[in-house]
Amino acid sequence: MSEVIREKPVHAPMDQFRSEAGELMVGGIPLHRLADRIGQTPFYAYDRELLTRRVAELRAALPPGIKIHYAMKANPMPSVVDHMARLVDGIDVASGRELKVALDSGANPHEISFAGPGKRHEELRQAAAAGILINIESFREVSELAAIRQATGWPVRVAVRVNPDFELKSSGMKMGGGPKQFGVDAEQVPELLAQIGEAGLAFEGFHLFAGSQNLRPEAIVEAQRKCFDLALRLAESAPSPVKFLNLGGGFGIPYFPGEQRLDLSSISANLAVIAAEAKEKLPNAEIVIELGRYLVGEAGIYVCKILDRKVSRGHTFLVADGGLHHHLSASGNFGQVIRKNYPVAIGDRIGTPAGEVVSVVGPLCTPLDILADRMPLAEAHPGNLVVIFQSGAYGASASPQAFLDQPRVVEVLV
Repeated sequence: MSEVIREKPVHAPMDQFRSEAGELMVGGIPLHRLADRIGQTPFYAYDRELLTRRVAELRAALPPGIKIHYAMKANPMPSVVDHMARLVDGIDVASGRELKVALDSGANPHEISFAGPGKRHEELRQAAAAGILINIESFREVSELAAIRQATGWPVRVAVRVNPDFELKSSGMKMGGGPKQFGVDAEQVPELLAQIGEAGLAFEGFHLFAGSQNLRPEAIVEAQRKCFDLALRLAESAPSPVKFLNLGGGFGIPYFPGEQRLDLSSISANLAVIAAEAKEKLPNAEIVIELGRYLVGEAGIYVCKILDRKVSRGHTFLVADGGLHHHLSASGNFGQVIRKNYPVAIGDRIGTPAGEVVSVVGPLCTPLDILADRMPLAEAHPGNLVVIFQSGAYGASASPQAFLDQPRVVEVLV
């Protein structure tokens, strides 16, 4: 006997994807046909039209002149980066290997920036050789870059990643404020700027990133305002005029029941005020916002196939061929304190009413391998396809794919 379906908060509608005859369409392809074309399940599929649309909608919402950078850590699949490089103004990388992918994509090196608290000497040299902008996050990096400049004669472009003296309220992950491994504490930045000037590095500006995955516009507005005011104060100690001001991102997408898509109207109005003020007080500066999951997260799905249907003491389990080794965040083991379900559907039974409460689990020998926990879904059996929405960011690359030596997941851009 199926469990009773009780009224609970619901997920935001996943209306970015259409369906035909009860089957989800990705890039205009029915889900089963796409699976056959790929040749296996599980897989991630990213819809290039949705990526293009998201960037276009964001540009239309933001005031003119605000640059958009893609933080490729959200999804470093080379085909995705190639596509995004043609849509955005710049790319932010977090490792030497990501830098290679960004350069291979054809992104303009002048519009690539490199952030990360533990850059190796080889990565710093690689970045300097490529002519990209290096976000300095420690006094050690100043010394190493100065030595690279002296040994090679290359100009070394740098900005300072600042650890602000405040936090982004309601963010999923706080990246600034208090003791942090990221950036240089705001109160230490004037001393760092003096060392940058003495070292002859080409100072260009500041990178301030207070937090991520925020769905409260008022919190993002407050953080951007505080970041800009802090940049104005720090600019007084800069060895040269500010040309680059990265105000971070933090724009969230709805993952869990009760969450709604972010309203950009007040954020845009605030950025217009900041841009106007910057023309007067930082006349050489370009304003940049750096976004990852907001640009790609809603354009991707994870698909796995049901292998078995079993009932244990009155509860139905759908056992799939995919799990936490491919999608750690959907399993609840990537930052969640209390596990909550991502939006999930039976991808070849779209439109069929939820007829039972089930748990979708993976093939791994661990009770952590849960993709949907006691969730109302359309009745499904072996051979049906499970779809996890909001999977375009922090999916395959953020998951332990070698765990228990299961097959690796495939990624496609369609």
